[in-house]
Amino acid sequence: MTQEELKEFLDAKVEQYNRPDFLSTDPLGIPHRFTKKEDIEISGFLTATIAWGNRKSIINNSERMMELLDNSPFDFVMNHQEKDLENLQGFVHRTFNGEDLRYFIRSLNNIYKQHGGLENAFALKGDTTSLQMSISQFKTIFFELDHQLRTTKHVSDPQKGSAAKRINMFLRWMVRNNNSGVDFGIWDKISPSQLSCPLDVHSGNVARKLGLIQRKQNDGKALAELDVNLRKLDSQDPVKYDFALFGLGVFEKF
Repeated sequence: MTQEELKEFLDAKVEQYNRPDFLSTDPLGIPHRFTKKEDIEISGFLTATIAWGNRKSIINNSERMMELLDNSPFDFVMNHQEKDLENLQGFVHRTFNGEDLRYFIRSLNNIYKQHGGLENAFALKGDTTSLQMSISQFKTIFFELDHQLRTTKHVSDPQKGSAAKRINMFLRWMVRNNNSGVDFGIWDKISPSQLSCPLDVHSGNVARKLGLIQRKQNDGKALAELDVNLRKLDSQDPVKYDFALFGLGVFEKF
């Protein structure tokens, strides 16, 4: 397949899968329940944080998180009392537990009060073609309060070789425009051209079959390889191909 044929094929798959119809079975449906910018980004960040494993379980537990935050995540983050955090203690999604969630709420409070919010915290240190340094800097900010070491594993660091799949997915949600009614496009300090594809087992396998990745592990080096090749297909919106790669893998068993 020539590069022109590959682009034509993948562009068609983007059209097929970049649709709101899939939101009912996708974790992205959770932040779509909110209209306020801060509610969208906080619910999106927390949902993306636990987005591994069974999709139904991810959605159910994300709904549970929102209920624990009184379905007003920004208000809860900014105005909670210590006794409110105690109610979060019983939460669990795989290895992410109530203690982790309590720290996340404290840290988000700090980010909005001391760093101007999530968008500002992620917009630091970005270059024109990548946000991987920004993600690494964000992790430093996120854990500047006293925390348990175990909680740090729930925020990836590209500087340590991670593909940072869940954070890249969250950034796609916030940054890409909402012309199709899927992503939100509520952040304007980051450009879609800086985004990276959320690399997981599905998108990775499809990308290898299409010759977009040679590396066998789904790590930071594989993501860098995928970034280069997707930018050849669309330098302004390379991460739109996430829909094609994921759809081909999950729905078509490509």
